[in-house]
Amino acid sequence: MRALIDLIIKNQHWFVFLLLETISLAFLFSYNGYQKSVYFTTANDVVGLTYDVISGITSHLHLEEENRELEATNENLRKQLHAIQQQMIAMQQDSTKRLPALSPQYDVVSAQVVNMTIHRPNNLITINKGEADGIHPEMGVVCSRGVVGIVYMTSRHYSIVMPILNTNSKISCRLHNSEHFGSLVWQRGDADIAYVTNIPRHAPVKVKEIVETNGFSDIFPAGLPIGIVQKIEDSSDGMAYMLRVKLFANFSTLREVSVITNYSSPERRVLEMMSENPEKQDSVLNSQEKRSDSIHVSTTGTNEKSVKNDTVR
Repeated sequence: MRALIDLIIKNQHWFVFLLLETISLAFLFSYNGYQKSVYFTTANDVVGLTYDVISGITSHLHLEEENRELEATNENLRKQLHAIQQQMIAMQQDSTKRLPALSPQYDVVSAQVVNMTIHRPNNLITINKGEADGIHPEMGVVCSRGVVGIVYMTSRHYSIVMPILNTNSKISCRLHNSEHFGSLVWQRGDADIAYVTNIPRHAPVKVKEIVETNGFSDIFPAGLPIGIVQKIEDSSDGMAYMLRVKLFANFSTLREVSVITNYSSPERRVLEMMSENPEKQDSVLNSQEKRSDSIHVSTTGTNEKSVKNDTVR
């Protein structure tokens, strides 16, 4: 306390100067209109700049929460879009042949990417949802921009996804305008480029045409965007076109995804397997029952084959 008093006494002329300066500035801005307006304008600018900085910092800290909300909104929009598409298809059918309204076939489960590679020949993605969340192998995975890949292996709380950027991936797709279909494959290299093979030469293909899922498999519903045609090339045998496609999904920044669940998928798969092997109906049914009761890591030879070759049936 004694040191503080000595400091004030030693520098009393500075304190008097600051006091008088403060009083003079108060009189200046209080009784002069121009100086008063300049003061308030400058003060408002400083306060506004401060609020902008604080707002920017706050927004940055809440980006993850906003991304989750955005992905949830996208999921709802995808559900609504699929419902509208089904209604439009039903309305276009002959009224005498129109089927009764059915419950929605597809649903989505949101998940986050926890690990991913994009520069290897056989890239894989790990997401933080698994069997406990209703996810199983052979389910489609999408993001807000387009198709990402197919679930390859699952555990209780995690899943491995085989993305488009995998040399074993083959997704059945079509051209949006002409509806000619082919297979989407990745030939290594760029993380945003894939190729559509087996497009017939008589197909009216155009650059910048959208490539989408064709719905022939039970993994993806029809009409999900995949990419846009960037270049039209000939296949190696010259009998068909090979389309260079720029993917919509940005794998380098991929964080939020949605897994598509198809409620009719198990029933359809059992029926098709039984039709191909009528003499093995009992064994097929038993294997499906055991699979539905399994809670350990799930991946089978059938699943791997279907994931690696999602072709037209």
